Amino acid sequence: MSSYPQQPQQTQPYAAQGGEPPLWAPYYGAPIGAAVNRFFKKYTAFNGRASRSEYWWVALVLGVVGFVLQLLTGILGAAGATVSANGTSVPGPGAVVGLILIVVFYLAVLIPSIALLVRRLHDGNFSGWLVLLGLIPGLGGLALLIFALLPSNPAGQRFDQPTA
Repeated sequence: MSSYPQQPQQTQPYAAQGGEPPLWAPYYGAPIGAAVNRFFKKYTAFNGRASRSEYWWVALVLGVVGFVLQLLTGILGAAGATVSANGTSVPGPGAVVGLILIVVFYLAVLIPSIALLVRRLHDGNFSGWLVLLGLIPGLGGLALLIFALLPSNPAGQRFDQPTA
């Protein structure tokens, strides 16, 4: 038996509904597993909002997976690599397998990543159309990074669409 006093347990918003908010609501303080799970459940949902933790956990996971795939491509390309007559390195045939995996991965997460960014913009009470700033080389990506870093704005609730 422990003689330590019991500490009150901290609760998350929406705790009365099962510990996790409904899919239409942002999950503030989302753990990494819940953030990735919600990313795939809301695969093409451009409506609603996404908290900073939802957005950045998914960004971290996608970045790590992309890095691992590129590392794998380099390793596969090194096997059987040759040097051409003019001194340039020619990757081995395994690099093609790695490149195919990279293309499939990035195509699979393209639309859901854009949808997540739109929901993140909504959480800051910005229009989702600002995602088109990404088409501006350099400064557009920087602007979207700044928008994604901004804290939530309660006025962003206008983008919520409760289902029940």
